[in-house]
This record gives sequence, C-alpha cells and structure tokens, in this order.
Amino acid sequence: MTDELPRRPLQQAVALTYENGAPAPKVVAKGRGLVAEQIIGVALEAGVFIHESKELVSLLMDIDLDQQIPPTLYRTIAELLAWLYHIESAQKSGLPLPAAPDTSIPLTEI
Repeated sequence: MTDELPRRPLQQAVALTYENGAPAPKVVAKGRGLVAEQIIGVALEAGVFIHESKELVSLLMDIDLDQQIPPTLYRTIAELLAWLYHIESAQKSGLPLPAAPDTSIPLTEI
C-alpha cells in the first residue's frame, strides 16, 4: 500500500491581450497543467490580476493562439477589462478593490 498525494484537478489558463485600436482582445497564451501554472506564475510576477472562471477559460481554450475572441464573448471580456481598470484606479487612490464581475455566460450568447 502506498501513500499517494491527492491529485489536483488539471488546471487550465488563458492569457489575453488587448491593444488600443484592435477590434477585439486576442488569446496570446493558453495551456493545461504545468503550462497553465507557468502562465499564472508569469502573470503574478508581472502584477497582472487573475480572474478564475472555469466556464470562460473552457470557451477561450477553443480559440487558436493569436486569434481574436469571438463576438459572443465581447461583453464578458469587456466587463473583465472594466473591472481591471477599476482595480488599478482603486490601488492608485487607496480605495478598496471592487468585487469581481459575474463571468457566467448566458446560454443565449454561446
């Protein structure tokens, strides 16, 4: 009989970027397991806020690298970008951080 450590569920991560003037954000990194951990580690080191949403990550994992997000995700991603803007503003002014937006995707948008 061996003592095994409990296995963590396979983690996934997706990194997006948005450049001013671009029609939509695009996927710049994605992966599972160790790759996901590296994506999250790089983001944390860079001071990037991380938002957890298994449903959203699952949808973003289907997008090819360097491709823009589909129009069905515009609203959800826009709400996340607005939240990040509010976080940055709150940090600069010393105000409390805002609550994360609800990133559940209505079935009518998929």
